[in-house]
Order: sequence, then C-alpha cells, then structure tokens
Amino acid sequence: MDNMKIIKHFYEYITSNNLIDELSDYIADNCIVRIGERIIPVGIEGMKQHMIEVRKTYPDLKMKIIRQYTDGDTVISEFIMEGTHLGEWLGMKPTGKKLRMTGVDIDKLIDGKIVEHGGAVNTFEALFEEGIIKPA
Repeated sequence: MDNMKIIKHFYEYITSNNLIDELSDYIADNCIVRIGERIIPVGIEGMKQHMIEVRKTYPDLKMKIIRQYTDGDTVISEFIMEGTHLGEWLGMKPTGKKLRMTGVDIDKLIDGKIVEHGGAVNTFEALFEEGIIKPA
C-alpha cells in the first residue's frame, strides 16, 4: 500500500474499530506528536493511551477520510469524525449527543509506519452547534 492508503486504512479501519492491539503495525516506536513547534515523544504506548482516552469520551467514534494530499513522506488527511459524547471531557459532563467534527491530520511515514503525527479537530464548532457550549 502507498502512504495515503496506509493512512486511510489506519483511520477508517484501525482507529474507527478501536483496534489498539494492531497499533504497532502502523505506529513507529519512536513516533512523535507535533503541536505547533513543540515535539512530544509518544511512541506506540502514547498513541495507545490517546486512543483509550478518546474512547472514554466517544466510545462509538468513527472516522472517514474525505480528502488526502501527499508531499514526499507526509500525508495530509481531511476527515469527518463522529461519536456520541458519553464521557466527561475537559470538565464537560456527557451529553449523550452524537457529535460530528471535521479536522485535518498530518502524518509522516517511514517504512510504512507513522513517525510523526499532528493536526487539529474542529471540536468548538460541533460543541457550539449542539448547544453544549454557549456564547458568552
């Protein structure tokens, strides 16, 4: 599989089906997360923990890649993520509402595994549209 297909499969199948035991097939031991200029080493265990925490909030989380671009070893994916808000998150009590969020992931792959991950999810818009947060 080429890098775009690997990433699409990773998000739409592995992540959407919460296949944590298969992460080592897609995530490199030395994987980092990039947040702006900050670099956070996470490896496979850090990515597992991230998936576990996300599932506490959205147990039925599903992702769909709607567009992808590639530049060398880097794949940029625009996605739609849906899940029911059933766990507390950032002090917000569970609402039971199905949320639909858009976002972008930027993943760098070497030898078919993610070595660098970054991106953003438009959670604010989804929370506002569902009335979970209100204007001041």
